[in-house]
Amino acid sequence: MTFSARDYNAAVDFVDRNVAEGRGDKTAFIDGARSLTYGELRDASARVGPMLARLGVERENRVALVMLDTVEFPILFWGAIRAGIVPVLLNTRLTSDQYRYLLDDSRAKVVFVSTALLPDVQEAVKGLTRAITVITVGGGPDGIPRFERLLAAENEGSAPALTSADEIAYWLYSSGTTGNPKGVMHVHSSPRIMAESAGEDRIGIREDDVVFSAAKLFFSYGLGNAMICPIWVGATSVLYAERPTPQTVFEMLRAHQPTMFYAVPTLYAAILADPECTPAKGSQRLRLCFSAGEPLPPHVGEEWKARFGLDIVNGVGSTEMGHLFVTNLPDAVEYGTAGVPVKGYELKLIDECGGEIADGEIGELMVRGDSAAAGYWNQREKSRRTFVGEWTRTGDKYLRRADGTYIYCGRTDDMFKVSGIWVSPFEVEAALIAHPCVLEAAVVPAEDRNGLVKPKAFVVLKDGRDEAASRAMYEQLKVHVKRAIGPWKYPRWIEFVDSLPKTASGKIQRYMLRESGIGAPPPEGA
Repeated sequence: MTFSARDYNAAVDFVDRNVAEGRGDKTAFIDGARSLTYGELRDASARVGPMLARLGVERENRVALVMLDTVEFPILFWGAIRAGIVPVLLNTRLTSDQYRYLLDDSRAKVVFVSTALLPDVQEAVKGLTRAITVITVGGGPDGIPRFERLLAAENEGSAPALTSADEIAYWLYSSGTTGNPKGVMHVHSSPRIMAESAGEDRIGIREDDVVFSAAKLFFSYGLGNAMICPIWVGATSVLYAERPTPQTVFEMLRAHQPTMFYAVPTLYAAILADPECTPAKGSQRLRLCFSAGEPLPPHVGEEWKARFGLDIVNGVGSTEMGHLFVTNLPDAVEYGTAGVPVKGYELKLIDECGGEIADGEIGELMVRGDSAAAGYWNQREKSRRTFVGEWTRTGDKYLRRADGTYIYCGRTDDMFKVSGIWVSPFEVEAALIAHPCVLEAAVVPAEDRNGLVKPKAFVVLKDGRDEAASRAMYEQLKVHVKRAIGPWKYPRWIEFVDSLPKTASGKIQRYMLRESGIGAPPPEGA
């Protein structure tokens, strides 16, 4: 799978190749307003380079994309890469202070921003000490340059830049669960490796597929689902600009009848909690449902299979590796497991001293594969800690069975011991969520009155909080967890909350819960 070429441009391989192979008139992307063929994508992306040149953007400069999922996104993404310019994909759900940090950190010369997100970006650039050009996408107020007009003014496209396979192609930013996000730099060869290994070989995406990813393009899971893997095989990708809800997801499924659906576990659980989301109201062509971003609770997959007749294939990837590197086999899903390595990736588990551990023991997961990032931007120490030779630290704890199947146990900094035995927050959370009254749960370590560490849970109930019933619910959940996973693992404290703190990409921020203290003492006799 490794390849090296002095003359390799990812945009040519992904976009121009599809036209050369006869798919110029085929629809590549569909959003709420229009569709885009492969031929239109090639022609538009070829004009992005000249447009950026007129804005003073040179080869290897960076441009930031603060954009909703519309057809303009792939035009700008592939157009910049084609011109040897680096698109930096930014989360669309951040504050002005967060945008200011990312724009300053990336040193982007231009920021393309969807009109709905313009106020926060305008506020962000006010605090920058260097000049940056703001361009709106999808309309916008007078006095601010518009992408559509700038692109339309370019009559001819330019030849692709003579980039190499090892040259930086694009950046993603890590989700920043424990501090400021880090700029993750991926090279031109990475998308092809991801598409061939995860997309074609493992998931089996085909040219006749129609893909709908509720996960957004600004982070690696959504980028792989909706952009990289579909385009590689000449499939069609349906884009949805707004934040997905169970109802809007089913509107998209019904309207576009996709064959493949990608989402995160939280959305699958929310769909199952909505009685209006029935098979008759969705896509009749679905052949694959996929989940990543966080581990999939087993009961969610089982309930989904019972209602919709399809398994949810669970997978694991990371911003640092670009996309998926371990998944369930689509035709042999086993809930409660992460699955087996994707072709082209090697995994191992290590202890605190860096030594490899045996099957059946819990250790930190290391992964080796050619889609690994080149490193973090301006973060030398963190790069050295994460990218260790050919291996990349995931920061996750796993257990490997004798048959080579991996089982997720939790983040390295989230794991803790109770009575000398490792406890996985995810295992306790999965047990809690399996209770019919629980929508979401998060578990963190807390000290009891004797200074001993025990699990504490934060729980979101499906029907909302009821202070009067909280003690009875605590007792129910305590017994439920004891029976499901063991008597020492049940949460000694349960705090019922309206919502859990999450990153903008939907991952639970357990460090914020740890910092909140242990709350009230547990009920008597707990």
